[in-house]
Amino acid sequence: MEVNLFYFGAIVAILGALYYLLTEKHGYFHDKPIPAMGAKPILGSIGDLMLQRVPFNTFLQAAYDKYSGVKVFGMFDLMTPTYVIRDPELIKQVGVKDFDHFVDHEQVFGNSSYDHPNLLTGKTLFSLTGSRWKTMRATLSPAFTGSKMRYMFELIVECIERAVKYYEEEAEKKGAQVYEMKDVFSRFANDVIATCAFGLQVESSRDRDNEFFVNGSKMLDFGKPSFILRLMGHQLIPWLMAFFGWDVIDGQQNTYFKTLIMDAIKEREHRGIVRPDMINLLIQAKKGTLKHQQENEQVPEGFATVQESEVGKSTATTTMTDVEMVAQCLIFFLAGFDTVSTSLLYTSYELAVNPEVQEKLYDEIQNTRTALGGKPLTYDAVQKMKYMDMVISEVLRKWPPIASTDRVCTKNYVMDEGNGIKYTIEKGAALWFPTYALHHDPKYYPQPEKFDPERFSDERKGSINTGAYLPFGIGPRNCIGSRFALAEVKTILYYMLGSFSFERCSKTEVPPVMPKGFDVIPVNGMHIEFKPRPKG
Repeated sequence: MEVNLFYFGAIVAILGALYYLLTEKHGYFHDKPIPAMGAKPILGSIGDLMLQRVPFNTFLQAAYDKYSGVKVFGMFDLMTPTYVIRDPELIKQVGVKDFDHFVDHEQVFGNSSYDHPNLLTGKTLFSLTGSRWKTMRATLSPAFTGSKMRYMFELIVECIERAVKYYEEEAEKKGAQVYEMKDVFSRFANDVIATCAFGLQVESSRDRDNEFFVNGSKMLDFGKPSFILRLMGHQLIPWLMAFFGWDVIDGQQNTYFKTLIMDAIKEREHRGIVRPDMINLLIQAKKGTLKHQQENEQVPEGFATVQESEVGKSTATTTMTDVEMVAQCLIFFLAGFDTVSTSLLYTSYELAVNPEVQEKLYDEIQNTRTALGGKPLTYDAVQKMKYMDMVISEVLRKWPPIASTDRVCTKNYVMDEGNGIKYTIEKGAALWFPTYALHHDPKYYPQPEKFDPERFSDERKGSINTGAYLPFGIGPRNCIGSRFALAEVKTILYYMLGSFSFERCSKTEVPPVMPKGFDVIPVNGMHIEFKPRPKG
């Protein structure tokens, strides 16, 4: 009997200690003069999200609206105390002015502190922290300038022209056809990334099961349970994930892309091949020979284009390892494949349900074609298409590819909200900038559910608060590839709308039904009819 009582007592003590460890931070916001969401063990405040009970956008919007009278509120991202910044001015303050206190991202896609040859995502620019991130940003940023975009723009155009040709041929044989947009534009994006980042020429619209596309699609299946578990593992037990070499992406795809990139690098270095693509730029960066040049932009860049900070323009003092080089190529693929295709999906939807916008954009495309005199599209011609930029800027407002962005406090910071509200954000706490909710706040965008490109006209765009427009983030840690992504999206639209009109059909859901969890692709897909335009 005494033995049984001993074991019972031991079990109770262990469970009590475990519960304490899992909930000890839940009182974090009690002494802060801000409201906070409730929390549960392990899942924190985002249980409904992690268990895929609600869409991410819905979760974020509901929390944002619940605390409508405050500038900041608290929550728990799993076990991490997190400040959600609702105020655009505070976002600019912590994201730009006081960036030195908030240099890092949360270690969601891998922890850069652990070394293992299989852990690629932890070595990407997104996951790197502190001085290593600063060095890598400075090393890579020269590869994403306007001059470098011109350098590889011809590759983008050639790739897109081949893909559009396929749909033109299908239309000649079958007439107008209904397509699922995520599939269509994933194949476009896949081919562009394959040629511009990996030096491959694939045509995924024709060769639907090509190895590159199949592996990429598997890697980007963010809704599968194994991805959610790996994501949680890297946040909660990164040391164990590192010990077993479990990356966020599956081992098979990890090995495939690692081999593909290293083989391409070795072949180029052995044979002296120089090609105007990302691998060539990364080879230069690895050697430390890729430097910033004085940019002389002849035409203004798009509204959503983010500018490089002094951190990115500084001189890098170290070179990349092979693993780091592979990792940068990988994140370029991940970001370019998914965000570009998602943005195009929603662009095609908005153009189909707003035909007057589509017609105005088509007129601009035709005028640009006339000005080019039959020559292929150029990078500078893309930048001159004002209405195209207005349309894409509005798509990125209404349908941002990433619902929120984050920062981690790297040294204690005193937040002064004004009106006597002041408190300390301790080192290790996280910050969320709720992009989707800010983009749908009528305070900053009247009638936020209305698709209105005129918000970004020359007359009106000056009134937009830059702290409330965050499709590519803000400050030194913004998206390094915004120029490339915008150029690609606009080029695909230029050629597709030149040959087809996007038409609403019986399978087009208005509004689209959003999935639960982190995915942003409509549950039933996005079906649009490609109606051939008259020739000549």
